[in-house]
Amino acid sequence: MAWQPAMRSFAALRMTAILGLLALLIAPAHAQQPKTIRAVMHSDLKVLDPVWTTANIVRNHGYMVWDTLFAMDASMQVQPQMVDRWTLSDDKLTYTFTLRDGLKFHDGKPVTGEDCIASLKRWGARDSTGIKLMTFVSGFEAIDDKTFRLVLKEPYGLVLDSLGKPGSSTPLIMPKRIADTDPNKQIDEFIGSGPFIFKKDEWKPGDRTVYVRNPDYKPRAEPPSGLAGGKVAKVDRVEWLAIPDHQTAVNALLAGEIDYIEAPPHDLKSLLLGDKNVRLEVYNTIGAQYAFRWNTVVPPFNDERVRRAAMYAFNQQDFLKGVIGDDKYYQVCKAMFVCGTPLENDAGMDGLLQSNFAKSKELLKEAGYDGTPIVMLHTTDIAVLTNAGPIAKSLLEQGGFKVQMVPLDFQAIVARRLRKTLPSDGGWNGFMTAWLSVDMMNPLTNSMLTASCDKANFGWPCDAEVERLRDAYARAPDLPARQKIAAELQARAVQYGTHIHLGQYTLPTATRADRLSGMVASPIPVFWNIEKK
Repeated sequence: MAWQPAMRSFAALRMTAILGLLALLIAPAHAQQPKTIRAVMHSDLKVLDPVWTTANIVRNHGYMVWDTLFAMDASMQVQPQMVDRWTLSDDKLTYTFTLRDGLKFHDGKPVTGEDCIASLKRWGARDSTGIKLMTFVSGFEAIDDKTFRLVLKEPYGLVLDSLGKPGSSTPLIMPKRIADTDPNKQIDEFIGSGPFIFKKDEWKPGDRTVYVRNPDYKPRAEPPSGLAGGKVAKVDRVEWLAIPDHQTAVNALLAGEIDYIEAPPHDLKSLLLGDKNVRLEVYNTIGAQYAFRWNTVVPPFNDERVRRAAMYAFNQQDFLKGVIGDDKYYQVCKAMFVCGTPLENDAGMDGLLQSNFAKSKELLKEAGYDGTPIVMLHTTDIAVLTNAGPIAKSLLEQGGFKVQMVPLDFQAIVARRLRKTLPSDGGWNGFMTAWLSVDMMNPLTNSMLTASCDKANFGWPCDAEVERLRDAYARAPDLPARQKIAAELQARAVQYGTHIHLGQYTLPTATRADRLSGMVASPIPVFWNIEKK
């Protein structure tokens, strides 16, 4: 009968619909959900150009998105990263680099030698290490798509150290069209070749920054070691959540609402240690170094005697005990190039950092300091700096200074510290900061030490002898020669007053031990190799 096929067809359709509905009901139980790490970093991300600023959070962002030609491993040795092989000519003047196979930017285009050259030039126009390297560079040459040359004017033994420097600003490789951006302007495209892709459409300053796994990334075959080796993204998505209140962030971790806090304040450690599902571990074992930076181009710190007065007023113990508290995590250290490193020395530090307030007042009187308050920028959203500001203010005032603290979030300070103007015109006199020890342990990567006047970092120290010694260090043939020059350099930098180093500390990272594993020990927080249950 004619109606029978129709009935069979209807029954088949009904069965198909039922099966489809069952599939929808069952699928969520079996479909693999995206694995997302929800992290709270030490600061909110408001600037995206990793060459334009030295802010650590921007450098962290840079390592998520971009890759480097060389990288420092866990033993602080520089290893090839994007580079497959390299050679140095017999006259020590020509480096030839060949890239690994399969390197692609997030837009699908291959990474070329021309991209590398343009990226190094832009980095070399702003970063203190890059600026020094470029004074030795005669030129670059693209040989083919994967090979390029760096040619020197004279032998320079720190080429690979410069290209593999881990800290701000890092020589990250960008597409040529982006790297050709004026170094004094921020880039507006964020296309890298690294293990994660930045989701600009989901970036909301003050709320969250989002990265997703790069499916085309080809990691090196070696296991991860520091910032070197295989960068394997084992999660689908990483979200950096802006939670400026530390207690709120800690409560969120304890409740399982987030997975990771980069730098929980030390005074909340006991809460975290009380939860068996939380792990506290120091991944950056070399830690960080406190510093006070002054603006040398405007009064009163344009006078060397005033800078030295501050050195007499300060002492390291007050900062370390007042902010870090637990001596397990800090170390008094008068070595500008960091204690526990080959360049450790205390040259030029006799009598300094002992809170000799009488000597501080004597120098201020000699310099004619008129009591005008110094404007000190005060970070409000990073615990290790927020709590350091009032200590600096107290010590300076006991030493005869008048101090006006201006509270700002760190990203506002990043912008304001670039101004050379008087405080009355929106400038500044000084601020407390902290730098990774791995940046400070080398005279050429120590941005605070650069004294190249207008080309120096914010604060703009200007001293020909410091620069002469940095050049001599770059030309030194071996470690003993470098150690000798480093001591001379520290003594001169302290005498001139490029900045003052105020002790070393480490910060444990807090993670959900019941969810995350595989964290890499590194001076910089990285999210490759981390697995989430």
